[in-house]
Amino acid sequence: MQLLPIRLSPGTDLRRALEDAVRDQPVDSAFVVAGIGSLTEARLRYAGESTESTVAGPLEILSMSGSLTPHGAHLHIAVSDGSGRVYGGHAGYGNMIRTTAEILVAPLPDWSLTREHDAQTGFSELVVRRRE
Repeated sequence: MQLLPIRLSPGTDLRRALEDAVRDQPVDSAFVVAGIGSLTEARLRYAGESTESTVAGPLEILSMSGSLTPHGAHLHIAVSDGSGRVYGGHAGYGNMIRTTAEILVAPLPDWSLTREHDAQTGFSELVVRRRE
């Protein structure tokens, strides 16, 4: 398995950079398997909520994982503030890197990931297909 290590610099939008990184590869589907670093603030959508919340920083990225498809990223992230309080949820746009982010991406050359409406959940959900 080929892995793609990525380091993001200060001022970079985390989600946008990961979406761009996959677009620049010959494979358009991947999973984010690990991520650490820091953010100036976090833009998170909590479970069951329709809008994002902002968590004031500076923040440490404790963990991050998700999927990257041609339709965009689905990222979950856990961050902590200076008092050690932990916040987690879906990572939106505007999560700006404070000092660094170190991320490991696993491209999926044999698989195609898309998002399609799921009648059971009412949301666009991951669809996995083997490439021919």
